[in-house]
Amino acid sequence: MNLLLTTFMLLFFSNSSLSIDPCDPMVQKGPRTLRSDKITILINGYSESRISLLQSIATKYSSTPFVFAVLVLWGNPSTPTQTLAQFSQNLTHSSSFGSATISLIRQKSSSLNNRFLPRTAIQTVAVLICDDDVEIDVNSFSFAFRVWESNPSRLIGFFARSHSLDLSRKGWIYTVHPDRYSIVLTKFMIMRKDYLFSYSCGGGPLMDQMRSIVDRARNCEDILMNFVVADESRAGPILVGAKWARDWGDKRNEVDEGGDRQRRLKGVVAEVGLSSRRREHRKRRGECINEFHRVLGRMPLRYSYGKVVNSVGEQGLCRKGGKLVFCDH
Repeated sequence: MNLLLTTFMLLFFSNSSLSIDPCDPMVQKGPRTLRSDKITILINGYSESRISLLQSIATKYSSTPFVFAVLVLWGNPSTPTQTLAQFSQNLTHSSSFGSATISLIRQKSSSLNNRFLPRTAIQTVAVLICDDDVEIDVNSFSFAFRVWESNPSRLIGFFARSHSLDLSRKGWIYTVHPDRYSIVLTKFMIMRKDYLFSYSCGGGPLMDQMRSIVDRARNCEDILMNFVVADESRAGPILVGAKWARDWGDKRNEVDEGGDRQRRLKGVVAEVGLSSRRREHRKRRGECINEFHRVLGRMPLRYSYGKVVNSVGEQGLCRKGGKLVFCDH
């Protein structure tokens, strides 16, 4: 397939998909027609510098047996069509080696709310929302899917945060709590498809206002989804343990821990800047929580405790080969 034809296909698919109103109940598939044994993956993409990484992650997911389809949602309107056409062609080629198709969908805007549209292309009950820079090992992904199958009304994820009440400020803050959590992030979030409809199409004027807050902040769409699900399910999310997880987007990956004194000093400066960015990031997300609470008039977020793990394993240490290792290794 030549690049010109791929460009045409990309434009046709993008425009035709955007012409359908995903909030029209008539275009939504009935629950009984959706597959419950597989999952659809929605990967949010924006940065052209991450295209190679995104393709690698999408290809890995497409070869996973319980994945039905991978939809790459491109949210950068300024990306040249030719760049996306080549990317689409590469994805199509990659998907030929897997069991699931990979499709590239060009979003009509950069709104973060678009990642939760109840797209007609989704033909499974379960949906994974994930970022373009997070990798999870397949066994942990499979385990998380099984946990969701036992708890389909709840959000399942590997990355957790918490809301907390700051009495001195008389408001909510966004934080990391050592023994409880109320939010799982869209770095990796499994949910029922119908929550996409609730987020994008339900809730009336109140949800309109809260989605507008997401657009103004260009942030917090994951927090709002946690609000939506907790309000409907009356339950908190479930945190799952991963054997291997890599967040390529974490700025701490850029800190050089080795090398000479100059590199170490550079690492210290980077860490100081990172701490400042983290404080500002948490402040902005705390403001979102307060705004959502104000609009909704109640706090639906529920705390959860503990982490679900695939295997506890033997905790005792034994000497093997001159080294101390876990006895069951």
